[in-house]
Parts: sequence; structure tokens; C-alpha cells
Amino acid sequence: MCGRYALFRWSSTFASLPGFPADQQPHWSLAPGASVLLLRQLEDKLQLSSVRWGLTPAWLTDLTRTPAQARAETVAEQPMFRDAFRLRRGVLPANGFYEWRGTARKRPYWMTAEDSLVYFAAIWEAYPVPGHTYLSAAVVTLPAANQRRPLMLGQAAMTAWLDPATSPTELQALLATPQPTLRERALATFVNDPKLDAPECLTPVN
Repeated sequence: MCGRYALFRWSSTFASLPGFPADQQPHWSLAPGASVLLLRQLEDKLQLSSVRWGLTPAWLTDLTRTPAQARAETVAEQPMFRDAFRLRRGVLPANGFYEWRGTARKRPYWMTAEDSLVYFAAIWEAYPVPGHTYLSAAVVTLPAANQRRPLMLGQAAMTAWLDPATSPTELQALLATPQPTLRERALATFVNDPKLDAPECLTPVN
């Protein structure tokens, strides 16, 4: 399952997008519950926002139940996700994500695509409280053997995904977007510590 990813490198073009935080720090280990960057289309313009990773619809009363992932197979029908899928779509920029494999002792792997910056399909929600409105998001995931991986979108697919005018039929097609070939690297176990957010997370295995 896509439970951890990283965003530690970006271009000057990306940093010039509206909403890019002036104090944005590199992160080597972003986990559910963290504040992450979400790219949305608002009034025909791209906008970055800091959001909580863990979907929080306005009607939710139990804030311990905020899903970080939404399955591509059911995102259009599940009550938790269907309105956001139809009306509130975005992407989470990343340099890659972590995957754990094995049985008795799982080994972490660093998974990246050819491009240094990739975009995970996401849905978002607003959670208003007196004096403030919080934003939250969930990553859309695909099955991959016995894993779940984020749905990654190329430039054309991302443009269609972010466009509020994209039809339900087109959205269903985007959920089946061919995925890029991933490069993987076996890692040492530093990243197993959920509190570690540093370059050591990417230390290769000896």
C-alpha cells in the first residue's frame, strides 16, 4: 500500500506555481496525517495548497477514520469518495514512494519513475471549522501484485484529471491510465522509523 512517499526535489517552474509555500521544506518520508502539497485547478488556474493527507469530508464526525487511500476500482461509487471524485480532484507531487515487500521480514524499496517529479491522482475535501477551513486529500491507488500503488498521471492525463469539465466516462478511462515503468532500489531499514524524515531514508541496502 502507498503509505509513505517523498518530495525533496522540485524545479524552479514548480516552485513558481501560485500557492507554493515560501518556507517549503524537503521531505523524505511523508506519511498519512502529514501536511502535503496538493495541486488543484481553480478557476482555470493551477494552485498549490497545503493539505492533510487523510480525507476529511465535512460530514465526518470520527476524525480518527480519515482514509489516506481510495481504490480506483471503487472510488466512483463509495459514499466516502464519490462526490470528491466527481467534483474535487487534484494531484500530489512526489519524487517517488516506498514499498515494503517480504513475509517474515519486509524490505523497504524506493520506487521512482523516469521523471524526477511524478503526480499521484488524488481527491480532496474541505473541512470547515469556526474561523478556518482545512483541506485534506486521499491518494487514488491501483492494485499491483499484492501491493497498492498510487495512480500516476502523465501531463495529458493530469490536465484532464484536474479539469472540472471532464466527463464521468473520461474519468473512468483515466483510472485505467497506463502506468510508467518504475525503477526500484532496495533500501536499508532507516526508513522503517516513521519519525525519520531525512536523506538517510534513501540509504541503499549494503
